[in-house]
Amino acid sequence: MQATTLRSLLLCCAVVSPVISANAVEQSLSESEKLSQTAQHSQQRIERLDDASQAMLEEYSTTLAKAKALEGYNHQVSELIAAQHTELVSYQEQLNELQNSEAAVMPQMQRMVEVLAEFIEADLPFLPFERGDRLTALQELMPRADVSMAEKYRRILEAYQIESDYGYTLEAWRGELGEDTEQRSVEFLRVGRLMLYYQTPNGHESGFWNAQTRSWQTLDNSVRRPLQKAIAIARQQKSADWLELPIKTLALEVQP
Repeated sequence: MQATTLRSLLLCCAVVSPVISANAVEQSLSESEKLSQTAQHSQQRIERLDDASQAMLEEYSTTLAKAKALEGYNHQVSELIAAQHTELVSYQEQLNELQNSEAAVMPQMQRMVEVLAEFIEADLPFLPFERGDRLTALQELMPRADVSMAEKYRRILEAYQIESDYGYTLEAWRGELGEDTEQRSVEFLRVGRLMLYYQTPNGHESGFWNAQTRSWQTLDNSVRRPLQKAIAIARQQKSADWLELPIKTLALEVQP
């Protein structure tokens, strides 16, 4: 009886063992597959984290480079601001000096205009309108605040240069002599600042400006042709040549 029971038990075990082994293998395979999927998911997460870390690293490097560039730019701007401040201080000092110089120079420039007016008044009466207009323009220019001191000074020097050049030129022009009913058209001749002559177009009357009497004085007919020649040379109608013209000198009183 006992032998039969033992044999049955062994037979039962022999039948059940293959079933248990198959189930164990299947369960192991299932667990292995799960572990593999889990590992794949973990690897994917690791790769994503690695990509994110790499992106963050690149962003950090870019931000760091921008910060460094911004720091250099701020340094340059600071130096520029400091240089501009120094330049501004220099300009202010120059402006103060200019204002002081203007306060000192303006009276001298005003005096130069006054002297020019006195000189024109005492000079030979040639080109009265042209010279008068130039003088008036200077007188109107001086009190203007919208014109720089340098421009005013330049205009004064220009006027003085023009007046100076008159002393080295020979000039002839048609103009009016006399006033009202006695006014007549004549040819004027200026020889530097030395003499100022006139002659009627028909050549019948010639004269000169007497600086002593400050009046026009007639000349005899002996100067008719020399004066005509000089007028033609001044108008560049004849080539330059010797001029024989009467000259009236000023008598100077010398006090002992």
